[in-house]
Amino acid sequence: MEQLTTGTGTPVTVFAHGLAGDISGTRPLGSGVTGRRVFFHFRGHGRSDTPPGPWSFADLAADLSAVADQSGATRAVGVSMGAAALCRLIATAPARFDRVVLYLPAPLDGHRPAAATDRFSRLLAAVESREAAVIAEAVEPEIPTAVRNTPAGWSHLRQRVEQLQRDGLAPELESLWTRPALADEALLREFPGKALVIGCLGDDVHPASWAERLAGLLPGAELQIFDRPAVLWNNRRELRDRISTFLNT
Repeated sequence: MEQLTTGTGTPVTVFAHGLAGDISGTRPLGSGVTGRRVFFHFRGHGRSDTPPGPWSFADLAADLSAVADQSGATRAVGVSMGAAALCRLIATAPARFDRVVLYLPAPLDGHRPAAATDRFSRLLAAVESREAAVIAEAVEPEIPTAVRNTPAGWSHLRQRVEQLQRDGLAPELESLWTRPALADEALLREFPGKALVIGCLGDDVHPASWAERLAGLLPGAELQIFDRPAVLWNNRRELRDRISTFLNT
């Protein structure tokens, strides 16, 4: 699996991106986190290997576990799909991590809203075209309207298009939701570590109710719900401070 390591020393924190995400998209979440930070691409993303499908969240949990074991990570941050893979891992190995952050968690029951399904189908079709303009049109809705025609918006769009055009996305990723990420959610109650769950209002792909449900399953979990979507754009500093404060304590 393609990996990027930043920082030095301990503790070691591994970062797991979301569906169609990448390393660069998770790096801002770790900017204030002390110790060594390990970012990686799941199968089907970036330059990581693409074994034959279909795939399941057990496969993604195995990817995450392999990177965590290799690096000696004791903490983990999961984004959307990465958060679901992290839940699958701690359900089977409750003591694997001391602290976990679950940001905009994906559903664990295998049912996604239409907005999530449509987003990935549109993005996959665009990536398969290999045409920069088509990919840009599919990626642009990820950027809030207020920043689309700004240097920051252009830079993000250019980076995303270049990465997706170069590395592509595996069609096998669509097979992930044919089964629940975690069949027995009650297993999460065995997690002995500390957890922070972060959601937001107004996100059709990541309803706040999922974050609230997950926080209720993890014993003593801290829950933060931001009041608007596109948190990395609208509340970047607050989000980074919240994550780093939790992990650095």
